[in-house]
Parts: sequence; structure tokens; C-alpha cells
Amino acid sequence: MAHHILRIDGSARKSGSITRDLTDQVIAKLGAETVTTRDLSDGVPLLTEDWVAANFTPAAERSEAQRAILATSDTLVAELTAADTIVIGAPIYNFGAPAAVKAWIDQVARAGVTFAYTPEGPKGLLTGKRAIIVTASGGTKVGSEIEFAVNHLRHVLGFIGITDVELVAADQMMITPDQSLAEAGAAITGLAA
Repeated sequence: MAHHILRIDGSARKSGSITRDLTDQVIAKLGAETVTTRDLSDGVPLLTEDWVAANFTPAAERSEAQRAILATSDTLVAELTAADTIVIGAPIYNFGAPAAVKAWIDQVARAGVTFAYTPEGPKGLLTGKRAIIVTASGGTKVGSEIEFAVNHLRHVLGFIGITDVELVAADQMMITPDQSLAEAGAAITGLAA
């Protein structure tokens, strides 16, 4: 069976990024047949009033302009749908994920497309997928009360149906760089291909 990875790079830095380096290692470890890369540093549109109006217009009734407004979102959702595994490189900036990662989340978390509201509550529609969050930080400890990146990503992924979520973290790189990189390396080694 073909294995398809969607790699999402959230770091603003294209070179010298620990998150990108660790994501490279994760991709190599997984050995996928197909890797689609989405580099969020190239830009992700923010939601606008016109986007919201287009999104809430039934698909069959959307104007050409509304379809154009949703084109990027549709592409990002299609990338998620096609992938078996999603590897998200999301460093911690100012206690949360980079703004581009939040913009990506806003583009892919769509009622009726990636999740549905039901009488029993919201139901994720992208089930049967695996996600690996790769993160690095200067001083913020992952899982601490001041860290808002990893738990937010875990929640959003679960909300759209992706509940098999693993973590590779090199946090507190400005405090304990050697230990942090060693822990991240051990997490990568422990990943099942």
C-alpha cells in the first residue's frame, strides 16, 4: 500500500531552523513513497469577511468569485485528505504556533468539509490518519502552562478526526540544547515507520 505524507513547514526560517531539521529527520525515518510539502512561510491567506461568506454559501450556489476565494482552502483540504500521515513542523513563537500555522488551521477546519456538527456534538471527518507534531522552542517547555502550540494543534487535529498524534519536541533550546536535541532524536528513533 502506498504511503503518502503531507509535510507542513511552519517555521518562518527556511535555513537554520531546528524544527525544519527535525522534520527532515522524521520524513527520512518514515520513508514515504510520496511526500507533499506545504511551506507555510510562503504565505497562507487570512480569513476575510468574503471568505466566511463563501464558506457558508452552499457549494452548488457559490459564485465564481466565491469559488476563487475558497480555492486555497480547497487545495489545503485536498492535501490533508490525500495524506496518510501529516507531519507538522511548528516551532513555538511567543508561547504559541507561528501565525502562518494558525492561518493554515483556519483554512482547513471547515464545517461540512473536515468536520460536521451532529446531535452528539462535532465529528471529525478526516479519520484514519496519523499526525506527528515536530516542535522546537527557545525557552518555552512543551506541555507547560505557558505553552499554547502543541495542545492547540492536538485539539484541532482531533476535532477534524485525526486522533493518532505523536510528538517530537526540542524545547528549551536556549537552556538545555544538547539534552533537548537528544530527547528529540530519541523520539524520532522511536517512531514507527
